[in-house]
Amino acid sequence: MYVPRSRLFWSVGLGHFTNDVFMSMGVVLLTFMSVSLLPMSNAQIGFAVSCTQLLGALSQPFFGLRADRDGGRWLGAGGLAWVATMALGALLMAVVTRNYWLMFVPFVLTGLGSGAVHPVGALQAAASAEKQRVASNMAFFFLMGQLGLALGPTLVGVLLDLANTHWLTPYQVGVGMNALPPVLPNVTPVFFLGFMALPAVLMMATTIPRRRSAQKAQDKGFDWASLPYKALVILAVMVLTRGIASPGSINFLPALFQSKGWTPAHYGMITSAFWLTSAFSGVLLGYMADRFGRRAVVGWSMLACAPAFFLLPSVDGAPAFVLVMLAGALSGSPTLLVVIAQDLIPAGKGFASGAMLGFIFGTGALGSLFIGTLADNIGLSASFQWVAVLAAVSAVLTMFLPNKRA
Repeated sequence: MYVPRSRLFWSVGLGHFTNDVFMSMGVVLLTFMSVSLLPMSNAQIGFAVSCTQLLGALSQPFFGLRADRDGGRWLGAGGLAWVATMALGALLMAVVTRNYWLMFVPFVLTGLGSGAVHPVGALQAAASAEKQRVASNMAFFFLMGQLGLALGPTLVGVLLDLANTHWLTPYQVGVGMNALPPVLPNVTPVFFLGFMALPAVLMMATTIPRRRSAQKAQDKGFDWASLPYKALVILAVMVLTRGIASPGSINFLPALFQSKGWTPAHYGMITSAFWLTSAFSGVLLGYMADRFGRRAVVGWSMLACAPAFFLLPSVDGAPAFVLVMLAGALSGSPTLLVVIAQDLIPAGKGFASGAMLGFIFGTGALGSLFIGTLADNIGLSASFQWVAVLAAVSAVLTMFLPNKRA
């Protein structure tokens, strides 16, 4: 099986992993702060997370344009250092000031650093690929990010638990949200996570080329008038309909199975199963795309996932796990969408990467809003069946895109 061997690839892959560790631990930190350092409502937590994601999504195309000009060495390395600094800075502000808005500013600014890391990493992961292995390289790049997303919450949660074994908040014994703990929690171990970012920052700063000589055409930028706008519009609509299926639907899996009487542990496990199968299937889909074409693999996988979404509300127990894993594995790897965007804009791959990643994140948020609104009107089970219909529509739209194997 093909595995990337380029030092350049592994520098940006490690950077992607480290970035997503810090980004995914944010929700756990906010929850911990809200019961120990800085009382927050669910709305305040959600507002901080949404603003962070939005800033990251909107900034990526602009950072991608910059990376097209110089390769993004300092943009990528600096962006990763910024993510770690702002994430830990938000925790420090909570400890020192116990003021929501002073914590809010550095927390949201982590999105800016993440917006820099992703297009640089995607650009260089593709540039470092062996001949006819671009999709495979991109699949491994996104696998590294998914592993970081999975590790971050667990890592910070374990550190906080170990450091506060004998500590009990007054909120746990019913004192109320306006009281402060008699003994402040120990968050010191979390600050040592800053050292975790150093190897990736140094590798990116010393490995990413200042200028990608293999793509000299990009040194002059690209002609906006020559862009394939028809194909880009089809791609945008396809990504929008796909975003409702994945990642939009993932936020409602816990609610769907909670309504069936599942415990938090069980519907947490089935949600994790979706993400893990999505991560590892991306490698296989990337390999297949290098052999059979990006368009065909994305289209057929989206079409195959539609029955899994449609049947999901009707099953329970072990069959539900099987269908969720199939839905996660087949619901169109974001890896291939980025590669398709790079194919359509070959003279601006950094911009293409940033724009597509930002659009994927944004459509996921719109997908969640759509499903939530639809569920309030027709029920969650019927909403998942509409997700299946839209997944099939996305598959049909894919067939109108240009096909390419390498």
